[in-house]
Amino acid sequence: MRGICAGFRIAGAIGVAMLFLPFQALSVACGFRLARRIPVLIHRNLLRLIGVRVSIQGQAPGKRPALVVSNHVSWLDILVIGSLQPLSFIAKAEVARWPAVGQLAKLHGTIFIDRERRTATVRANDTIARRLAEGDAIVLFPEGTTGDGNRMLPFRSALIGAAQAALSQEGVNCGQIELRPLSVFYTRRNGLPITRRERPKIAWYGDMELASHLWAFLCEGPLDVDVRWGTPIPLDSGNDRKTATVQAQAVIRQSLRESEKEAAAG
Repeated sequence: MRGICAGFRIAGAIGVAMLFLPFQALSVACGFRLARRIPVLIHRNLLRLIGVRVSIQGQAPGKRPALVVSNHVSWLDILVIGSLQPLSFIAKAEVARWPAVGQLAKLHGTIFIDRERRTATVRANDTIARRLAEGDAIVLFPEGTTGDGNRMLPFRSALIGAAQAALSQEGVNCGQIELRPLSVFYTRRNGLPITRRERPKIAWYGDMELASHLWAFLCEGPLDVDVRWGTPIPLDSGNDRKTATVQAQAVIRQSLRESEKEAAAG
């Protein structure tokens, strides 16, 4: 029965893609504003299909330009965060070469970066700064990779400097661009709290094969996720990128602890 349910979910996801993606491709090619809204609709419908329910706390950036920094657990984070509001992601360069996924990421306005090359980081910073100055909200996973869901990896500060670089753009001031911490915590499965032992089943990390992990995930029941927006972190000259990174990590860690406590309390 679980396998049949997973099959229906995959078929539904393909249906959503076939319905929305031609409109997205046309909107991107023609420069329509709709290109920013369609990915949100896609993510929300996919979450509904696979039984993921999102609870949101805090105030989203909305139409304000923002560099959103979030913890990273799974491929599912993309759907969850992408369902919140129009935004773009920063991803590792090899994602652009993945079959189907790479093309979808490009249609979503993803910024690709080779983290192993310092010159690539500089170019990515320039791109991120320009996009922020133009009013975009961009999501960065400063851990650089996914973890097992039970702990956060150290945050890297290099790309957070792009938000400060955007402030040097003509016509941009400190009040226009936000650095926004965002925590994503998977709380319940089938209505029951997820234990530390079960959490890696949701995470996708290390050398896990995506296809088998995805199938196992889709065979399970409804999943609840708690998303929390943190207070904006100042990006003025008195707060360098390393300090801002430490502050963002502290806010996210505290939010994850609160989500875990509330989930355990029922």
